[in-house]
Amino acid sequence: MKAAWIPFLLAGIAAAADVDGYLVDKACSARVIKGGQKVAATHTKDCALMDGCLPGGFGVLTADGKYLLFDKAGNKKAEEALNKSTKTDNLKVRVTGKVVGDKITVESVKLL
Repeated sequence: MKAAWIPFLLAGIAAAADVDGYLVDKACSARVIKGGQKVAATHTKDCALMDGCLPGGFGVLTADGKYLLFDKAGNKKAEEALNKSTKTDNLKVRVTGKVVGDKITVESVKLL
């Protein structure tokens, strides 16, 4: 008997990975994705923490232009990291988590 179902099972498994990029709130993500890395570098901490931006959550824009949306726990970790940081822009981060499609289940967020 062949285990034809194994590839389907393995497709749902995601290994933990480190993802580097720019921390961007979801509300600003379309503009930042369109503008690329230069625009991402100018996105500010104040903007990300604004009442209009903060509730939508966060993600990371990678060097290849992919935007990975954080899970609920990741949003909280990103907000905590921003509140502790003295950085005002150029919000480069290393996110450790499990990537599935365009989402990441965040284990840690570290501003670089």
